[in-house]
Amino acid sequence: MQILSWVSKFLLLSFFLDVVSPLSLAQTISPLQTSVCSEADRVALLGFKERIVKDTTDILSSWIGRDCCGGDWEGVQCNPATGRVTGLVLQGSARDSGIYMRGTLSPALGSLAFLEVMVVSGMKHIAGPIPESFSGLTRLAQLVLEDNSLEGNIPPGLGRLPSLSTLSLNGNHLRGQIPPSLGNFKKLQQLSLARNLLSGPIPSTFQNFLSLQSLDLSFNLLSGLIPDILGHFQNLTFIDLSNNQLSGLLPASLFSLVKLQDLSLDHNQLAGRIPNQIAGLKSLTRLSLSSNGLTGQIPASISSLQNLWYLNLSRNGFSDPLPVIQGRGLPSLLSVDLSNNHLSLGTVPGWIKDRELSDVHLAGCKLQGNLPKFTRPDSLSSLDLSDNLLTGGIAGFFTNMTNLQKLKLSNNQLKFDLSEIKLPDGISSIELQSNQLSGLLSRILNNRTSSFLEVLDVSGNQISGTIPEFGEGLSLKALIIGSNKITGQFPGSISNLKELERIDISRNHITGTIPTTLGLLSNLQWLDLSINSLTGKIPASLLGITNLRHANFRANRLCGEIPQGRPYNIFPAGAYAHNLCLCGKPLPLCRTKK
Repeated sequence: MQILSWVSKFLLLSFFLDVVSPLSLAQTISPLQTSVCSEADRVALLGFKERIVKDTTDILSSWIGRDCCGGDWEGVQCNPATGRVTGLVLQGSARDSGIYMRGTLSPALGSLAFLEVMVVSGMKHIAGPIPESFSGLTRLAQLVLEDNSLEGNIPPGLGRLPSLSTLSLNGNHLRGQIPPSLGNFKKLQQLSLARNLLSGPIPSTFQNFLSLQSLDLSFNLLSGLIPDILGHFQNLTFIDLSNNQLSGLLPASLFSLVKLQDLSLDHNQLAGRIPNQIAGLKSLTRLSLSSNGLTGQIPASISSLQNLWYLNLSRNGFSDPLPVIQGRGLPSLLSVDLSNNHLSLGTVPGWIKDRELSDVHLAGCKLQGNLPKFTRPDSLSSLDLSDNLLTGGIAGFFTNMTNLQKLKLSNNQLKFDLSEIKLPDGISSIELQSNQLSGLLSRILNNRTSSFLEVLDVSGNQISGTIPEFGEGLSLKALIIGSNKITGQFPGSISNLKELERIDISRNHITGTIPTTLGLLSNLQWLDLSINSLTGKIPASLLGITNLRHANFRANRLCGEIPQGRPYNIFPAGAYAHNLCLCGKPLPLCRTKK
């Protein structure tokens, strides 16, 4: 997705350098020859403005006066010699959710007969259909309507745009099948229809895309086979068909694309084997086939992919043995994920353990014995060895892991005291749940805890001690310490964790009252305090947590009225069961004193 976005911007820039810049230069040299904008074009643009009921981008406030080509109308590009509008480029902010346009696309834009570039992207709240009138924009080379809220079907009439080289409708709510008429695009280089609700097969008419370089149909509801015709597009460098419902085998023709750099087919229903012909993808840098039904052995020919740096084959049915990769095999590899297949590795293979890798994910690979010793631990940034049979070797394990950011060792048989580990300073996520860890919680959660730490999950162990006081400056978003032997009170200083989104202290021995300061955590979405010994009332201050989606107060010693406001009064009654005397919706109403 990011690659496609970059390519789109590059081609858009190239277009303006080739087309707009010479015209702008001519305008500078001969200002007396400059024409004011066509009245018909001005009316068409004002028709668009009229359909926008709210504009927090403030772009359209510049659309005043008679001359839309004078340089004052933001986003409007013209041919200065003719006064005809050739470009409409309106781009919102991807990061700032408060910057948007609300309204619909006006059919009047279809009257811009000389338009070559239309970009209306990132406006978030432009809804309604794509106007059929756009099929009359016969000079259009780029149509980019990304990240809006467009609805309905893709108009089949768009297939009548003979000059189109870029079509991107990413990130909308478009439905129905991809029109076969889109196969009429003889000059198309980029096609992106990702993140919609499109269904049905990939049209066989796509066989006409002989110039296609980038294809992104990810995150839709597409079904059927991956068409064999994709192997005919020898200029393809990017294919993303992930997160659909595609089935069948990997087409053999796909592996003849010598220019292909990025292939993502993950999260589909693909079956069969990876053919030996995968060696034909000589330019490949990223391969993601995770979450399918692929089987058999991983072919040894994969080792000939000299440029491959990202390999994700997780969540399939691949079986032993792994290919033996020696010498200069996979020389560019940085990230490998073989998790959750039918592999029984026993130990981490040398071609993984001895390389300078940044990401190693081998969850559910039946690793046994002590934790592995990596030859280049300083290169690791993400390590997932969860769901294995590892038993020990924590002492010195983190030595020289100076760049480690994410660690998953959950669901193993590790048995050690928390005092035995010294975590890397820059670590942001620690998942050690469901092992046999003991010791005090304060050993890893204290005043020296890294300000980078965002996720801590040590649930399902034998950790003791109290929940420590929290100072300011921590970035924790998830604190999951349930199912341990933690005692003491729930500290009021929890309010210092301003970023916290999830708290789970369930199934411990925590006493005292629920701190009223908990209500200051405005980002909290998940709260589980169940099966402890908490007393007193549920503080009304918790009504200040407006984003809460899940809460559980079950099996404590709480009493009094449940806070009567959303979402507390609409949570299921089971969330409050087995307490002393809670009352009020969703439980029976409280008795009034006479």
